[in-house]
Amino acid sequence: MSIDSVRLTDVRKTFNGHEVIKGVSLEVKKGELVVFVGPSGCGKSTLLRLIAGLETPTSGQIDISGRDVTYAHPSKRGVAMVFQSYALYPHMTVFDNIAFALKIQGLPKDEITHKVNAAAETLQLTHLLRRRPKALSGGQRQRVAIGRAIVREPDVFLFDEPLSNLDAALRGQMRVEIARLHTKLNATSVYVTHDQVEAMTLADKIVVLNAGRIEQVGSPLDLYRKPANLFVAGFIGSPRMNTLKARVRDVSADAVKLDLPQTILSVPRQSAEVPQGASVTLGVRPENLHLATEDEDAHLNGYVILIERLGGETFAYVALKDQEGDPLIMKLDGEVSLHNHQAVGLKIDLNRAHLFSEDGQAIGVSPDFAHQTDGSVHV
Repeated sequence: MSIDSVRLTDVRKTFNGHEVIKGVSLEVKKGELVVFVGPSGCGKSTLLRLIAGLETPTSGQIDISGRDVTYAHPSKRGVAMVFQSYALYPHMTVFDNIAFALKIQGLPKDEITHKVNAAAETLQLTHLLRRRPKALSGGQRQRVAIGRAIVREPDVFLFDEPLSNLDAALRGQMRVEIARLHTKLNATSVYVTHDQVEAMTLADKIVVLNAGRIEQVGSPLDLYRKPANLFVAGFIGSPRMNTLKARVRDVSADAVKLDLPQTILSVPRQSAEVPQGASVTLGVRPENLHLATEDEDAHLNGYVILIERLGGETFAYVALKDQEGDPLIMKLDGEVSLHNHQAVGLKIDLNRAHLFSEDGQAIGVSPDFAHQTDGSVHV
């Protein structure tokens, strides 16, 4: 038996002549919580439904716990799915909702009671077992849905945007509960979300999808520190990465000199080849932009157009002088003294800058961000 809980091999799915999953190969190891993330329509929910058996692939193979389940019935796959909608039976108590699948299996009453009580204790639902869904909050209903999956003791848990119907405070609380539950059960889980904050805070490994293809796979920090391309750079991280168009003026053994509209910058270079004269994109995370002090020469100059004060931190949106395009976003200390329309000079932490080629692929520029490619992924 394979040590891999889930393996997808060149999986493709076509609807009405339109290919929506375009040759995805991926391994999910036993005990991992892997998050599929991407914009609406990228194929993440379809991919989850293929694993669950709710859709059949056009081609390719799906293995779960070492068994080929490509065309197996959902009930024969060893998976349990938690949906965006809670799908609870309104006329049943919490106990009966959690126990329903076990009763269908014909398990003895004592065993059902033991399994339901154990799941309820894990999810802090014991005091709610006699209530009906209408008497529960949204977070409690979602925990019941998770409990219904737990009692089946599946090989793999599948979560399809389970928190999207909750308000912001409950989403934060449920993220913590799901992370705690994953650690306690050491369960193999595949989790779909469009919210990259959920992905960053929950995942052992993130799979970034775009138009039916995998853009990059790695740990949350891998993807944040070393995005493979501009799509991943713009999608992972909140606020988004700042980008500036530039042209390569000169390349030396240890630096790439860039022409920008306001300045010339030297960015540390790794071993990647960077052609002189090439059009590139400079990427800078908001926390790697700083206000220049009076005795510093600013890399860029602009003026503040919006300030977001969030208590411990402040986001400042800065429009560059004599330049069109999106404002740059700076992440600053919450106590920083700024006001709208204020002229500011900006310094870039060039050791933490990113370079992308004209076709949007990352150019290795900083040894601080060594990136390990996951050899199990084939795009």
